[in-house]
Amino acid sequence: MRAYIIRRLLLIIPTLFFVTLIVFLSVRFIPGSVIDLMVAEMATESGLGSELTAEYVKQALGLDVPVHVQYVHWLSGAVQGDFGNSLWTGRPITSDIVTRLPVTTELGILAIIIALVISLPIGVYSAIRQDTIADYAGRTFAVLGLSIPNFWIATMVVVYPSIWWNWTPSVEYIPFFQNPIGNLLQFIIPAIIMGTSMSAGIMRMTRTMMLEVLRQDYIRTAWSKGLPERTIISRHAVKNAFIPIITIIGPMILLLLGGSVIMEQIFCLPGMGRLFIEALNKRDYPVISAINTITATAVLIIILLVDLSYAYLDPRIRYK
Repeated sequence: MRAYIIRRLLLIIPTLFFVTLIVFLSVRFIPGSVIDLMVAEMATESGLGSELTAEYVKQALGLDVPVHVQYVHWLSGAVQGDFGNSLWTGRPITSDIVTRLPVTTELGILAIIIALVISLPIGVYSAIRQDTIADYAGRTFAVLGLSIPNFWIATMVVVYPSIWWNWTPSVEYIPFFQNPIGNLLQFIIPAIIMGTSMSAGIMRMTRTMMLEVLRQDYIRTAWSKGLPERTIISRHAVKNAFIPIITIIGPMILLLLGGSVIMEQIFCLPGMGRLFIEALNKRDYPVISAINTITATAVLIIILLVDLSYAYLDPRIRYK
């Protein structure tokens, strides 16, 4: 097991290298460079010529050197945890990420907790009570959750209460340590919307895998021994059915960053997703590269943890 973990950790290094290289180069092919945006803004405020202004911006931002030199300079700082400064604000990117990361993390944790609390019990119960009214109701809920876009629900939650009851969610971020109750009330609505949307897919997978496990010979043997239903389900069926479920839950955790982009925009939450959108709009290359690097690192670590969890759920699995 130890050798397997070491090999996987070592594989993270070349993977991150290629990810950062691809992102660093690809963002520069987006139409409209940061130089064009800054030149347009400076030309509006001053009477400088565009050519003179463009050269000044390139030198000021350090973009007048070849791209591979820029990459080596950025990478040398990134490996030490220094992602450089924002091209627009000049602030250290690391401090901005540290400030915004807890917002996205809190939203993601609440969403995944809500998704698991909804999906796992309903999926298990739907499987053990197959073709009953409860089963049909659970499957209908899953289909609705997959069919209705969560951004549409979020928009309706913001629009209709403001029309009917003159109520809107708070647009000013409430820090958790200043007002824990107000912070949770601010996050609970977007978390429920995201968690409900995620729970549909998890519930369907839970039901499918539980039905497959319940048809296995060792489950029939447990029934024939006269074991209680609760014991058969909790000790024999659920644990073996959870391996494929964990496989899809891992990537779903990472999708929370993509989903949080929409939710943070709609509910005015200053998280990583919102920072990423602002950086894309302004072509803030170092910020884009930093966020993608952190996301890629999280992807690789979570996939490793998911793989290691298989051995815990199924003792027959061994890593050599």
